[in-house]
Amino acid sequence: MTRFALTIEFDGRPFMGWQRQSHGPSVQQALEEAVFAITGEAAAVQAAGRTDAGVHATAMRAHVDVARPITAFRLMEALNARVRPAPVAVLAAEEVPDDWHARFSCVGRHYRYSIVQRRAPLTFDRGLAWRVTTPLDIAAMREGAARLIGRHDFTTFRSVHCQADSPLRTLDRLDVTAEGADIDIFASARSFLHHQVRSMVGCLVLVGQGKWTPDDVSAALDARDRAALGHNAPPDGLYFIGADYPRG
Repeated sequence: MTRFALTIEFDGRPFMGWQRQSHGPSVQQALEEAVFAITGEAAAVQAAGRTDAGVHATAMRAHVDVARPITAFRLMEALNARVRPAPVAVLAAEEVPDDWHARFSCVGRHYRYSIVQRRAPLTFDRGLAWRVTTPLDIAAMREGAARLIGRHDFTTFRSVHCQADSPLRTLDRLDVTAEGADIDIFASARSFLHHQVRSMVGCLVLVGQGKWTPDDVSAALDARDRAALGHNAPPDGLYFIGADYPRG
């Protein structure tokens, strides 16, 4: 049995999320069916993060155990051939030790949220970014983001369906960048709560629109109450962009 680490890119629009669902297609299902077609093995593909419906990835990390003798390159090529026409691509594959786990070995996860600030409807980026039609104050958004950095109880920014044992998380990065109409928000942490990134982004947009102040972000955090959340951003603009693992 060989364990392979995979780096995966996918467009989340046709999927119910990463994890297998009884009520619709998932990225995990598409890959596992491709593995079965190649090897005849019902192997589980485990990922670093469980993205929601409509959320995308440019570098999701995952692993799969394969008994059939096959090289990493041949597995990558075969998966890309078999997974079509689903909008999923395996960018890289490599052999890893048996104790390497895409989820449990991960020590850092990185997300990007894409916003396009314009009144006109999106054409090429429809479903791939959040269109915000009102002007955004980037400086105020950055100040609001700074209020969330560090270790906090993120109950306010946590879905009521979140299954994590604790709402405590350490947010290492929450940066707001802007170039013309394109605004990106980057978030990094060892782990995130369900909907945490989308909830933080939604509140930062309220700050950018002048509906909230940075102090309101602090108040929402301190409330530790989901009812204090201002807005939950749509999944369209959210991308899983990387995962960190211990070296050696």
